[in-house]
Parts: sequence; structure tokens; C-alpha cells
Amino acid sequence: MMGAADNLGQDQSTLFRGNDTELRLKDEKSVRGTPAKSMPAFVLGEELADLAETDPRIVVATADLANSSRTRDFANRHPDRFIDFGIAERNMITAAAGMASCGLVPYVATFASFCGILAAEAIKTDCAYPKMKVRILGHHSGISMGFYGTSHHATEDLGMMRTIADLTVVCAADANQLRAILRASVDHPGAMYIRLGRGRDAPIYDEVPADFAFGKAATLREGTDLTIIATGSQVHASLAAADRLAAEGIGVRVVDMHTIKPLDADAVRAAARETGAILTVEEHNVIGGLGSAVAEVLVEDARVPFRRHGVMDEFSLIGPPAALYAHYRLDADGVTEVARELLQARG
Repeated sequence: MMGAADNLGQDQSTLFRGNDTELRLKDEKSVRGTPAKSMPAFVLGEELADLAETDPRIVVATADLANSSRTRDFANRHPDRFIDFGIAERNMITAAAGMASCGLVPYVATFASFCGILAAEAIKTDCAYPKMKVRILGHHSGISMGFYGTSHHATEDLGMMRTIADLTVVCAADANQLRAILRASVDHPGAMYIRLGRGRDAPIYDEVPADFAFGKAATLREGTDLTIIATGSQVHASLAAADRLAAEGIGVRVVDMHTIKPLDADAVRAAARETGAILTVEEHNVIGGLGSAVAEVLVEDARVPFRRHGVMDEFSLIGPPAALYAHYRLDADGVTEVARELLQARG
């Protein structure tokens, strides 16, 4: 059943990114009409194949989702270094740990719900505990699976992953940042969980960020009235919200907190000190993810007006992704509203 997603002609556009100015339930373009280079999940196989050209340690595996993750692009160029395990996610991750123990650097990809949640024990025991250099790629994270429902939604994975010792947890906001993450991950010590969206994220970085570093947040916009700390798919919506608030004379700093663990605590403290209020935005349960990580820093160091924004501790509804983003106020309009509420409460 999981493999069926590969064959569906699923629609593509800002509808699935949740940043349409007018909510529509149907697209005007299909997957064939959207440039592959603008889709993070769709550059995954290409970038890994490029890296593998000069690094024989790199191997790639999937669990019956080679087309959904576009790891098929890797398989086409390096068939002898690609394995499709079928619908056996936990077995795939355990096998990847074995490969890593032999000196390989395996990248394993499947839906975030099936690796970050279903296979959490394998990630902990087989990868993180023995410090194996396995890179777990959780694509189609958050509520981006829409109609597939609760079993396929992943709004708990960041909370589960960040509590595992010695595991790096990072989220890609767009295609260029994903390329930077993959390049930096090859020789990074220990296991890593890389969270991806559905592959339709709007571009944020004009080019691959040369200064990317795990644990070092990127400030994308300056402001003095409020800081929005966002990760992954919500970086674009937060930037759009900051633009709208700027038109009202409100200066909003936007920080891309791509690394959830280790968190850039210095960036959080600076935001608290210099803007006096913080809003976190994530496509995840407000408990356990980015918001909780930032709160842990603030409660110890700098208490300021603060609000966590995301899915409010419930099993997400089932429906078109755009409708879900609007419902949970995770589109540009919704983030703008939540930011205004925080500023009004601050007085």
C-alpha cells in the first residue's frame, strides 16, 4: 500500500506548500509541470549521485519509495550501490547500521512517519547508540501527506528524534539547503535524522548556502519587534508573514533553525535580548519539537513573551494539504495572525 504513492499523479503548486493567497483545493499544474530542481525531495537522488561520483562509501536505500523520494535518480547512476528493501523500514535501518560498521556511509529514505516514528527504536539502538554514520531521510513529513491520514502524517518525529542521545536532527527548508545538508553530512560524526517535506517547498536560498553548518542557525531577515524562529516547511511561510507585518510597520526577525539538535542556543538568546519576543513555527506538534527546544533555552536563560505555533497536540485532520495548512494556521496568513496575537498580548 505504501508503494502506491509512487504511481499517483499528485498535484503540484503552492497549493501543497500552503502559501496560496487564495485557498484552492485543486491545482493547475501536475508533477510534470513543476521544475524538479525546485523540489527538495526531487533533488535528493541527484545530489547523492553527484556525491557518490567521488566518494565510494556512499550507498542509498529505500523502502519501496524510490520514486517518491527520487532516489531512483541515484539508482539509475549507481545501481550497484542502491538497495530497495521493500516495505521493511526497520530492517532497512538496521541493515544500514551494519553497512556503516563496515565503513560505508548509507543514506536511507522513506516517509517520515515510517522512519522517524515506526523505526525509532532501530534508529536509537542500531544507529545512534553505537555512533554509526547512518543518514535517515524522512521525507513527506508533517501533514504534507494530506489524504493519506494519521498513519502517514508525522507530527511527532522531531520530538522523538531529539530525545535520542548522539543523534543530529536537521530539517531542510528548500532544495538548495538540502544540497548543503547532504554535502555537510558525509563526514559528520554519528547518526543523523534529516527531515524533508513533500518536495514542493518554495525556494528560499538562491544558491547552495556556502556557510551552512549543523547547529548554526541562519538569520534570513532582521527585525527588532519580534523574532520568528521557524524550521523546514515553515521558513517560507514565516518570511511571507514578516513581509506582511513589515507593511504595517512591524519589524520581524526570521531565523531558520534548520538544526533542531544541537540547537543554536546563542541565536535564541540573541533573539530574546534584541527583539524581546519569540514565536516558533513548525509543521509538528507544539509539544516536543522546535518550540519545546527553544522554550528549554528561554526558561533557563532569558524569559520573554513566547509562543509555540504548530499542530496543537492533536492528531491532525485528513484532507488536502492546503486545507490542513490553513486550518492549523501554518500558511502565510495564519502565521501572520499568530504573530499579531503574540504582539498584542505583549502590549
